[in-house]
Amino acid sequence: MFKTIADPFVGRLSLFRVLSGSISADSSIYNSTQDKVEKVGTLYLLKGKNQIAVDKLYAGEIGAVSKLQYTLTGDTLCDAAKPIVYGKIEFPEPCLSMTVKPKSKGDEDKISNGLHKLLEEDPTFKISRDVENAETIISGLGEIHIEIIANKLKSKYGVDVVLETPKVPYRETIRKTSDVQGKYKKQSGGHGQYGDVWIKFEPQNETEDLIFVDQIVGGVVPRQYIPAVEKGLREAMKHGVLAGYPVIGIKATLHDGSYHPVDSSEMAFKTAASLAYKKE
Repeated sequence: MFKTIADPFVGRLSLFRVLSGSISADSSIYNSTQDKVEKVGTLYLLKGKNQIAVDKLYAGEIGAVSKLQYTLTGDTLCDAAKPIVYGKIEFPEPCLSMTVKPKSKGDEDKISNGLHKLLEEDPTFKISRDVENAETIISGLGEIHIEIIANKLKSKYGVDVVLETPKVPYRETIRKTSDVQGKYKKQSGGHGQYGDVWIKFEPQNETEDLIFVDQIVGGVVPRQYIPAVEKGLREAMKHGVLAGYPVIGIKATLHDGSYHPVDSSEMAFKTAASLAYKKE
């Protein structure tokens, strides 16, 4: 199978060349690449845009068959009694990426469906999803290749798209050590809120994730509130103070603080940790 055409009306049309023997319409054939049995319906000879139905194709002839369930470009079809697998087609790797955005709201599903249909007939481009920036990205062999894909989306599936340069998912970190206090105190009548922590922030290269160290002694911060401090830091690190990008490569050591026997709570210490993070 050397080419797949995704037609929005006819369905998937698979083009192949018979290398030996013959193939008949309305028969079963073995896909040795996928280890699946396919049902062959009508066979066609292609002349331009015209499809001429035939009963049989012989060695050397190029034909087409529609609506194969498992077969993809590069797969080998053969007799199950004499299985053989030909070498896969080596496709070049994409070298340019662009973001695909709909011109009209609500066309996201059309874009996704159209791209996956086009991927069946053109394995030289790839589709990915940048969850962080909420972008759909297509990668192809060059600017013209990606523009052709965008034009096919419009002509075949009726969806207009805009191509843009993908956003870079930057990261933030710190360059020096700092020891800061985060204190949250709120009293508005009745039950108040109180949380107080001292946290030492240091740069580290062991992991991108937060390294949290508990060095509290003497119960200045009660044990039940320490997990809330770590949780507050992890949530705050999702948004950096410079440009709002996630923060990586930080070691945070909780070494001091204070609490109120009535007003302290997990939420208060979580907020205090967030305040300390913003100061560092």
